Amino acid sequence: MYSFDIDRHGDKARLYADLAAGLAALTADEPDPVANMANAAALIWEYLPDLNWAGFYRAVDRELVLGPFQGKPACIRIPIGKGVCGTAAATHEPQRIDDVHAFPGHIACDAASASELVMPIIHEARLIAVLDLDSPIRGRFDEVDVTGCAELAAVLGPRISG
Repeated sequence: MYSFDIDRHGDKARLYADLAAGLAALTADEPDPVANMANAAALIWEYLPDLNWAGFYRAVDRELVLGPFQGKPACIRIPIGKGVCGTAAATHEPQRIDDVHAFPGHIACDAASASELVMPIIHEARLIAVLDLDSPIRGRFDEVDVTGCAELAAVLGPRISG
């Protein structure tokens, strides 16, 4: 069993630093990418407030395939370049969307989602997966979330690259 001293109600930058440290500890000795994504999704779900979905889409051939997650059942396959996740995968750039209903080509897996943050996870110049966070609150994510999720992606990249 793991125990974390993470204050989810304090400073958001500190929260992400604590999450990155916890994630590093959780994945340090585990070589299995799916196990590491599963624990990462659970950790994020437990400590980041105001989410209705947290998880991964794995880069497989020329599409994204659903990986470990927390939340309602989700779309299983997303073409690279389609929707918010596919755009992050195609551009290798984070996508912070304040209103998913205004995003052209948004793929709605959960109608309750109002905003989304997708962080590509790149290791050795190769897309491994994307971290996808959804919230029922419009404008939920800010630049601190983007920076924090980039830190999480940096920890995860070598630990889920297979």
